[in-house]
Amino acid sequence: MIFHIDMDSFYSSVEVAADPTLKGLPVVVGSDPLQEGGRGVVSTCSYEAREFGIKSAMAISKAYRLCPEAVYLRVNMPLYKKVSNSIMELLRSYSSKFQQVSVDEAYLDVSDVVSGLDEAEKLALQIKEDVFQKEGITCSVGIGPNKSIAKIASDYQKPDGLTIVRPEDVRSFLYPLDVSRISGVGKKTSVMLGQMGIGTIGELAVYDVQELREKFGKFGLVMHQLANGVDGRKVQESGDIKSISKEDTFDKDTSDMEYLESVVDTLSEHVHVSLSKKKYLFKTVTIKVRFADFTTYTRAKTLAAYSDDIVTIRKTAKVLLQEFNGNNKLRLLGVGVTKLDKLDERQTRLSDFF
Repeated sequence: MIFHIDMDSFYSSVEVAADPTLKGLPVVVGSDPLQEGGRGVVSTCSYEAREFGIKSAMAISKAYRLCPEAVYLRVNMPLYKKVSNSIMELLRSYSSKFQQVSVDEAYLDVSDVVSGLDEAEKLALQIKEDVFQKEGITCSVGIGPNKSIAKIASDYQKPDGLTIVRPEDVRSFLYPLDVSRISGVGKKTSVMLGQMGIGTIGELAVYDVQELREKFGKFGLVMHQLANGVDGRKVQESGDIKSISKEDTFDKDTSDMEYLESVVDTLSEHVHVSLSKKKYLFKTVTIKVRFADFTTYTRAKTLAAYSDDIVTIRKTAKVLLQEFNGNNKLRLLGVGVTKLDKLDERQTRLSDFF
C-alpha cells in the first residue's frame, strides 16, 4: 500500500506560514515584476492567486497583468529547503520504505505498517495533522496499490486532500481522467495522443499497444501499463544510505517495558548486521515509537565519535525508550542509526576509547 504525500503550493505556503499576515492574499513566488524588466516566471503561487488565472511557469509579467495587487516574493530557497528537510524527516518516521522525489513530495510504502485501508486512512490523517502542526502548511495524500495511482490520487482533491483508491476501483478511478494525469505525459505527448483519438486514460488503456510502441517507443508500452493501473516500481531511496533501521509492529499493543527492551535487543541486532554488511559507521542512534492512535514520536542521541558497536546501539536505544515508560501502549517500536559514514580504519570510533 503506497502513500504519495504532496505539499500544497509549497513555496507560497511556506511564505504564508512564515508571515501569517499573508494568509488569504494572492501570493506569487518567483521574481519581482516591477524590476529586472519584468523578466522571470512564476515558481509557485497560492490558491488565492490561482483564482486570477495565475499558474506555475507563467511569465511574471503576465501574472502581474492578471493580478497587480498580488504579493510578489522572490524565491527563498534556503527557507524552503529547511522546511522540506523538517517535513521529510517527519515522513521518514512513519515507514522505513521512504522515497523523497522532490523538495515537496515523497512516497511511503506502508504495507508493513498498517493492516487494511481503514488503518491507512487513519495514518494518512495523522500525517496531515503532524505536517501542519510542525510547519503550518497543508499537504494532500493519495493512497493506492502502487506509486503511479497514489501520485494521481494525491492531486485529485487538492488542496488539503485525501484520496483513497482501492484495488478494485482502479479502473473506475483512472479511466475518466485526462491522459495528462499520467506522470511523464506532457503537453507534446498529450497533443500526439489527441491526434490518435486518445483523450482519457481509459481510451489509452484499451488502445492497441503495438501502435503505441511504434509511435512512442518504449514509453508507449509504459503509458499503456500505467493507464491499466500497472506499476511495479518500488519505493526506495537512491544514492548514499542516510540511515539504517528496523522496526516491529506488534500484534497486540503493549506497555510492558521488559518486553519492549527485549524488542530493542532484537532490533539492534538486525541494525548492526545490516550496518556491518554495508560497512558503515554511525554517530546517532534513534528510536521510533507509535501509539495505538498512530501518534508517532522519534528520539535521537548523537555520540561523541563514530561507532560500529552493537552494545552502544542497544544501551542508547534503551535510554531513549525510557521517556515512553508509562501506561500508554505502543503499537510499534523501531531502532535505527543515522549520520552514517563509510568504514575507514583511520577513523576514530567510540569503541577505540575502551
